[in-house]
Amino acid sequence: MKLKICIAEDNYFLTKAIKEKLSFFDDITVKFDAKNGAELIGKLEENHNVDVILMDIQMPVMDGIKATELVKNKYPQIKIIMLTVVDDDEYVFNAIKAGANGYLLKEIDPEKLHKSILEVTKGGAPMTPSIALKTLNLLRNPEFTATINTTESDIKLTKRETEILIQLSKGLNYNSISNNLNVSPSTVRKHIENIYKKLQVHSKVEAVMKAKKSNLI
Repeated sequence: MKLKICIAEDNYFLTKAIKEKLSFFDDITVKFDAKNGAELIGKLEENHNVDVILMDIQMPVMDGIKATELVKNKYPQIKIIMLTVVDDDEYVFNAIKAGANGYLLKEIDPEKLHKSILEVTKGGAPMTPSIALKTLNLLRNPEFTATINTTESDIKLTKRETEILIQLSKGLNYNSISNNLNVSPSTVRKHIENIYKKLQVHSKVEAVMKAKKSNLI
């Protein structure tokens, strides 16, 4: 039986290159591709009979880390391999935290990509060697371990940060928030940076979702 793969990648030429790499193997079929995380989620809602997703990280509308988190919550049986040019520590950590099953760099050759897809379906965690090394170094880093051990109930927001989050949840921009709270836009921006750090998120939507989930707002 063929393994059903889908690709989330905003660059048309890279999507084409990945499909070409996979075309050498008879036991794999590409069901569909998506240009961003939101499109991927939409297509999975129509048909989630997929074995493995090859996921880029930096995509417009919804990035690969957010998409990974959503897919894993809704379809935990689908395996996700991050296939990206980004090997930044923070991206690696956030992808793993979101539930990624593997992490490969895009220059991977067809045989290794094929082997990695087979490996992940059997419960393995394929990683490009440089990424595996980063992951080990991250695990040895005491700051990283502290981050992992932070439970959601440990998140403490100031009164002002909570007020700003409530305003964000209403869809207001920095200027509207600064007018409502009688503070400068740069102060609002600084508070939002602190909120992102405390909640370990990268966008307003993520901040609001996580704050609601943790009963902070």
